[in-house]
Amino acid sequence: MIERYSREEMKNNWTMQAKYDAWLKVEKSAVKAWNKLGLISNEDCQKIVDNAAFSVEKIDEIEKVTRHDVIAFLTSVADSLGEESRWVHYGMTSSDCIDTAVALQMRDSLTIIIEDVKMVMASLERRAKEHKMTLMVGRSHGIHGEPITFGLVLAIWHDEMKRNLENLEQTMEVISVGQISGAMGNFAHAPMELEEYVCKDLGLKPAPVSSQVIQRDRYANLMNALALLASTSEKIAVAIRHYQRTEVYEVEEFFTKGQKGSSAMPHKRNPILTENITGLCRMIRSYAMPAMENVALWHERDISHSSVERFILPDGFITTDFMLHRLNSVIDKMVVYPENMMKNLNLTGGLVFSQRVLLELPLKGVSREDAYSIVQRNAMKVWADIQQGKSALNSEGESLYLEYLLEDEALGAKLSEEEIRACFDYSYYTKNIDNIFKRVF
Repeated sequence: MIERYSREEMKNNWTMQAKYDAWLKVEKSAVKAWNKLGLISNEDCQKIVDNAAFSVEKIDEIEKVTRHDVIAFLTSVADSLGEESRWVHYGMTSSDCIDTAVALQMRDSLTIIIEDVKMVMASLERRAKEHKMTLMVGRSHGIHGEPITFGLVLAIWHDEMKRNLENLEQTMEVISVGQISGAMGNFAHAPMELEEYVCKDLGLKPAPVSSQVIQRDRYANLMNALALLASTSEKIAVAIRHYQRTEVYEVEEFFTKGQKGSSAMPHKRNPILTENITGLCRMIRSYAMPAMENVALWHERDISHSSVERFILPDGFITTDFMLHRLNSVIDKMVVYPENMMKNLNLTGGLVFSQRVLLELPLKGVSREDAYSIVQRNAMKVWADIQQGKSALNSEGESLYLEYLLEDEALGAKLSEEEIRACFDYSYYTKNIDNIFKRVF
């Protein structure tokens, strides 16, 4: 690919080493909490905090026999300690350790995603202000509508990305919870104060109530937030791909010196980065469905969610992080062609001003139906000319549509030539851009 992604922080959050590091962090926090509650002596607590360690290789070796990853982990930790190892995992169940640790991984990873979104928003704001008044045609159904500016397009993307940011920040509150509630979540073997101490130490909130697991609607909330973020990102990528089409050619991905577009056609400059982003966003969205299906577990727990989460959490976060950096690179470096935007804006010979003319006639006492008929019949003449390959400009270089309107006797009876010509003023369509930008930025 053109640009290299070298950031390791997100990937490092989801290695096996990181997973067990988070587990050990939870276990040590529980030991410190038991110490505060008077069960574990200061000496044993300090030994565990200072010396508890594990070996990923050893855990893998033990798990081949135990077929239980937490037991294999605890056995490896015990090998690093003496008699004080009896206090590790005391009164806890596997999910107390796992789910609280995963909350730490999700929190740290979501922090990165939130910073990524802010990065993309900053690039969108910069480019929006750069092209605040860059005229282009707005399209609905893929057909030319009325004049807008490219800055307005970018402002819309920024505003939508801001909603994603707010959604992710709310999601952070949803996922940043832990539990040390025991085998069925009833605190039978450990006081509620233990959970409160552990969560405070780890920077989490205690789940108000848990079964044997943290409830998976929280995880589904997260994956749906990432999926929605991916949908916005794909929206931007698809738009840029359309703008780069040869017959449009208003915006283009930055094409580096020496870059090749096709093995067969040397002239090609393809939107490969935004196509890649589109595919990545499809993958990110695909993780939302299994996350929602994980919500329905049997009774207080089963482990049908576990295998799913081993895929969707690391892959979802790592892919989203990569995608956002690629998207930011595209936005930051994209090449904008204002001249082509203006060329396309004039492509239909002034048809983009039809509503402006339409709205003047009711002010002169003309019914909306009659006004629509006058404006449309002249527009259809222009479409007919375009279909025959004629220029959208007349011999004097003026808009064909303007020419036909000036020749229309019914229109001339209501609007003077000066009034009709005044309808073909681009500044009419940009008069509120500054105020819109004040709302957004």
